[in-house]
Amino acid sequence: MNQQENAFHSGFVTIVGRPNVGKSSLMNRMIGEKIAIVSARPQTTRSRIMGVLTGDDYQAVFLDTPGIHDPRTKLGEFMMHSVRDAMDGMDAALVILDVTRITPDDLQIAADMKGKKIPVVLALNKIDLVSPEQILAATAKAAETGLEEIIPVSAKTGSGVDELVSCLRNHLPAGPKYFPDDMITDQPERILCAEIIREKALRHLRDEVPHGIGVEIMKIETLSDRLTEINVTVYCERDAHKAIIIGKHGSMLQTIGTEARLDIEKLLDTHVNLKLWVKIRPDWRNNASDLKNLGYDS
Repeated sequence: MNQQENAFHSGFVTIVGRPNVGKSSLMNRMIGEKIAIVSARPQTTRSRIMGVLTGDDYQAVFLDTPGIHDPRTKLGEFMMHSVRDAMDGMDAALVILDVTRITPDDLQIAADMKGKKIPVVLALNKIDLVSPEQILAATAKAAETGLEEIIPVSAKTGSGVDELVSCLRNHLPAGPKYFPDDMITDQPERILCAEIIREKALRHLRDEVPHGIGVEIMKIETLSDRLTEINVTVYCERDAHKAIIIGKHGSMLQTIGTEARLDIEKLLDTHVNLKLWVKIRPDWRNNASDLKNLGYDS
């Protein structure tokens, strides 16, 4: 008994939920670093993203997944395949609900996870947006799923996150340290840079345009100890979308590039010369070859 309690604990925790409930934001908060892009738009996360949280006596490996939805494109199918893959061999599941809007679909996802016969913790996110009375009402509604561990949290303020991490740690089995202490994600720099650029596009573009954007890093070249050049192609599906992405006199593309460059410089710890080109690739979200080239292959 004491030997088990004193052992190192580790395991894989899959994060699931509907689009836009704050899965990536909450993982970033638990890890303490921004490793998954976030935006107010649904379906921001397109593939499985791994985040590693290492404590004195545990290591939790989080798998952030795309929001569960009915796919309408091959990209959407890939996203849902990512969710299914992330559920294989998991040691625990973290189901996230938006406390401001709990739907029957949310409750069904939680109930489905309960049937996986693994520990399931339910987090009610965005409590900073509601009153204590609303939190109590949402907790009672979430309890209808039969899950017993329901923790109100705020990815934005950090409220309740320590309690959530402690709860998840208690469900990790005794096991090895899978990754070095200083490793927080398995995402290569090339993918992280592409995702940063896509995040800025999501922030500034409207309607259907951002969902039709793909970002491909064509070249990363170290010019010196203090300067890196990155050449990037931003793909869209229509002529009209290309004009919007570029903007009047190139203003929109410049805004996206400037904000992305600042974040990439923090990531790479070097000055960055970021060059962006916009190209039309019709219906790339339904083209298997295009999806593979952009890193969305199963």
